[in-house]
Amino acid sequence: MPEQIDKLPQTEDNGLFPIRTVAAVTGVNPITLRAWERRYKLITPKRTPKGHRLYTKDDIELIERVTTLLNQGMAISQVKPLLQKEQTPHASTANKDSQDIWQKYQDMMLEAISVFDENRLDSIYNDALSLYPVDIVSSRLITPLLKVLGTSWKQHEAGIAKEHFFTVYLRNKLGARIQHMNLRTTGPLLLIACLPGEQHEIGMLLFSLAATNYGYRTLILGANLPLEQIPAVLEKRPCEAIVLSGFSKPSKDLFSKHLPKLISEVTVPVFTGGALAERHKNEIESVNAIYAGTDIHTGLETITNTLNT
Repeated sequence: MPEQIDKLPQTEDNGLFPIRTVAAVTGVNPITLRAWERRYKLITPKRTPKGHRLYTKDDIELIERVTTLLNQGMAISQVKPLLQKEQTPHASTANKDSQDIWQKYQDMMLEAISVFDENRLDSIYNDALSLYPVDIVSSRLITPLLKVLGTSWKQHEAGIAKEHFFTVYLRNKLGARIQHMNLRTTGPLLLIACLPGEQHEIGMLLFSLAATNYGYRTLILGANLPLEQIPAVLEKRPCEAIVLSGFSKPSKDLFSKHLPKLISEVTVPVFTGGALAERHKNEIESVNAIYAGTDIHTGLETITNTLNT
């Protein structure tokens, strides 16, 4: 993190960074940074004569510290008292607080889904996104919620309809946010797609949204992409890296033919993530692809470290 800060462009005021730059390096979007400032008094940025926020390196390090605590399971409301005491949270207390917070969000979203109330669902999701980094919301709320809907549809009336309702909402929501963020950033472009035979797009979209919040631009090619078409895409639209997502069973000849052929034909790194990648880590690494894991934050760190090497 300190190395990333040192490479950032600074404003005319030496050592001060605008909010978009801070959002790119920390992965915490500007809306969340403003909420941490206004609602929880966690950060006090300086201001330009026109009122624009400027952050110091110490502010950025504090934001990283806050993000670490949230990843450990702390509630945002408990972070400031903890930092003031300069104590390490007790693991059992942090875990219980985290479970309570995310279970509450999940219960509220399930209730909205049960009555097909998109406005209520959107309000709850937006509230979570305003207080927590998007990759934390995805891993602690959206992914568990998708699992609940995916395993309980047989036990509930209109269970399939509820699952489809939420999936369509999420696809539209994520797509709109990604498009909006892509228009506002100038970072490295990532080509992101699902592996051949993979029809589940939500994991790919959740990763894409987190990537845009980290300052990347994304070229999303969706589900079930034939890998042999990627080199032609790169000729038209050069990208800094390829990120492939998979959760189901690998397609025939993926590791023996298609993935190695792709890697031999492109000059950018190829990352593979998702549950499929976790099950086939050795095969992925044996063909010189890069294992990106199942955790969004860890995957983005792997990509960033590789591209900065």
